[in-house]
Amino acid sequence: MAKRPAKSGDDDGDVFEKLFSNVTPLPAHGRVEHPALRRKPIPEQHLRDERAALADSLSDHISWDIGTETGDQLVYLRNGLAPQTLKKLRRGHWVIQDELDLHGHTTAEARASLVQFLNDCLRHGARCVRIIHGKGLRSKNREPVLKTKVANWLIQRDEVLAFCQARQVDGGGGAVTVLLKSDSRK
Repeated sequence: MAKRPAKSGDDDGDVFEKLFSNVTPLPAHGRVEHPALRRKPIPEQHLRDERAALADSLSDHISWDIGTETGDQLVYLRNGLAPQTLKKLRRGHWVIQDELDLHGHTTAEARASLVQFLNDCLRHGARCVRIIHGKGLRSKNREPVLKTKVANWLIQRDEVLAFCQARQVDGGGGAVTVLLKSDSRK
C-alpha cells in the first residue's frame, strides 16, 4: 500500500476520522468486564527476617551447664521450680502425650522439627513429651550429635520447665523427657 503524502492542512485527528468514518461499532455483548486484579505484593524481606529469626531463636551457641547436673545424662530444671518436679519427671509421674523422633535428621532439620513440634504441643495442650535424639551409634566417632544440641535448644524455650534423660523403657540415653508449661488460657 502506498503512503499518501500528508497535506499541510491535515492533522492526525482528521486522518483518523477519515479512515474510520464508515466503520460500525460491534454490538454490546452484555458482559461485565472486571478490571484486572492486582496481586498482593509478596513481602520478601519480611519472610527473610522471619526465617532468620527462626534460625536464631534456637542457637547452638548457648552454654547450658547452668541449671544442669554433671555427667552424661541430660537434666535441666528451670530456676524457681521445686526439685520434686524433676524427681517426678524422672520417675514417669506424667504420661508422655506426644513424641518427636529426630533419627536421621541433620542439625538444621532437627532444629526446625523441634520448633514445630513444641509449637504444636503448646497448641494442643501437651504437658509431657519425649524427644528421641538417638545415641549416636551411626554417627562419626559413635557419639550423639543431636543430644547436646537438643538440650541447648530446649533450654532456650520459655515453655520448657524441665527435662531429663528418658527412663530406660522410654528410650534411655537416646531420648529426653520434657515437661512443658500448661496453657493457662484454656
